[in-house]
Amino acid sequence: MKRLIVLIAGSALFTLGAAPPPTVAEAEKFIADAEARLLTLGVEDNRAQWVKSTYITDDTEILAAKADERDIDLTVKLAKQATRFDALELPPDVARKMKLLKLSLTLATPADPKEGEELTRIAAAMEGTYGKGKYCPPGKPDCLDLEELSRIMANSRNPAELLDAWRGWHAIAKPIRPEFVRYVALANKGARELGFADTGAMWRAKYDMPPDDFAKELDRLWEQVRPLYVSLHAYVRNRLREKYGADVVPADGPIPAQLLGNMWAQEWENIYPLVAPSGADPGFDLTEILKSRHTDYKQMVHYGEHFFMSLGFAPLPETFWERSLFVKPRDRDVVCHASAWDIDAVDDVRLKMCIEITAEDFLTVHHELGHNFYQRAYDQQPFLFRDSANDGFHEAVGDTIALSVTPEYLVKIGLLHKAPDTSKDMGLLLHKALEKVAFLPFGLMIDQWRWKVFSGQIPPEKYNEAWWELRRKYQGIAPPVERTEADFDPGAKYHVAANVPYMRYFLADILQFQFHRALAHIAGCTGPLYRCSIYGNKEAGRRFNAMLEMGLSRPWPEALAALTGESQMDATAIRDYFAPLQAWLDEQNKGKPVGW
Repeated sequence: MKRLIVLIAGSALFTLGAAPPPTVAEAEKFIADAEARLLTLGVEDNRAQWVKSTYITDDTEILAAKADERDIDLTVKLAKQATRFDALELPPDVARKMKLLKLSLTLATPADPKEGEELTRIAAAMEGTYGKGKYCPPGKPDCLDLEELSRIMANSRNPAELLDAWRGWHAIAKPIRPEFVRYVALANKGARELGFADTGAMWRAKYDMPPDDFAKELDRLWEQVRPLYVSLHAYVRNRLREKYGADVVPADGPIPAQLLGNMWAQEWENIYPLVAPSGADPGFDLTEILKSRHTDYKQMVHYGEHFFMSLGFAPLPETFWERSLFVKPRDRDVVCHASAWDIDAVDDVRLKMCIEITAEDFLTVHHELGHNFYQRAYDQQPFLFRDSANDGFHEAVGDTIALSVTPEYLVKIGLLHKAPDTSKDMGLLLHKALEKVAFLPFGLMIDQWRWKVFSGQIPPEKYNEAWWELRRKYQGIAPPVERTEADFDPGAKYHVAANVPYMRYFLADILQFQFHRALAHIAGCTGPLYRCSIYGNKEAGRRFNAMLEMGLSRPWPEALAALTGESQMDATAIRDYFAPLQAWLDEQNKGKPVGW
């Protein structure tokens, strides 16, 4: 029993040793102080991470790890202190901030300082190993980085060359494996100290619903879109079998991963020339148009900026153009993976991207700027509300704009003289499906794998086996050669090596079509959904911005309803968008195996 010391002074009775119960006023002061401290330390961390990502050295990795450690340690400390106010009935905004504080981490360091330091060092080192990854083909003078290997995957039609590039890149992840095992153990320890079963449960708790309910919601959404994916998979498999032969592509099994035009077979648009419907050439090649106009890297970004400005958004600040990274430097290693940065949670927004003058990067620029304009929209919110309604919203915003990159939009900005007639629509739809529909199961399975790793359902000795089991289950994809537990193929994907949750991308693929359908209605589009562009429509921009300005201040169903009038995510918008293609695919697949 706690010993109490009682002092009597006049008529007052003082009890020492038992802390007085907390008050609402103390809770309000605590959260205000916490926001101020987190903002200051967060800006310092962002600057260190920017330097580390744009100038990879041992020193910048160490400095970034230290900055990360300070930021994470403070967040963990404040999250644990916040539990003192759990029993209080707080004002709604304060209660939400308390909750978000506890859920703001993707990586919770253990209380032990040495373990916390070890975890942040491992996290920085894994991302650094990925960023410095290169494949050195035997007998050739030059090593190849991911960008060069990705060009091979996108453009080569030689199965042996594709296999060599695939194997070469996946080999860079082997050194990450032992560090990943330790990272899982330490991350789970930190999550449990915050009251979560494991890191996966901590990630799933961020969606304004119980973690298990969120998992069920994902299953519901996947079942809504799975028939469309299965039809697309069957059609592509048959066309690849015609191209590469029965010895390379099976009639009714999973597709070999190296044949789909992308290092991870996550998007398939690069193989469009191999699977395009006859007579469906839209009559233009955006990559060639951009190159023929001598488009430079800044002009690529200006196209994206001008789209948002056409909706009524303010132009990007001068500091964006001064501080962003648009071109891969010749003199140093950088993380080229495209990302949008909000350095000071106010107006220092930046783009980090090694831009290529291609149609793919034209869309990527529009996507990444969606992050930056979202960041600026909610910069008047309190610090803990300066984020998207859920992380899927952040990814969906830019992709929603990219869905408006239609032939009609290209005509309006002068890149096309005339939009192709509707007889070419099946090709346009198929190309978009190879990007969007093909991605859905990949977007779903990355975190399915990690959640099972964090929970212990997948032990270290089965990391690779379980990875390929999930890829077969969801994607119908198989490795091109035998894989063993000496490999660590998950680590060849940036988000795994860099501790970035991935479910946001699956949700974004769902939400962007739901957003687009709503915005098309607001903009008064009367044609097919896939031909609608909201470019230049100020009312659509106003409604869009009303949702963006909410940030994280309200549960995501309310933010969704502000734009769409619906409070539940709904994948039927994807089916609506691709309805003509679904009918066409089913016709093409008649009499042929479907599924795997």
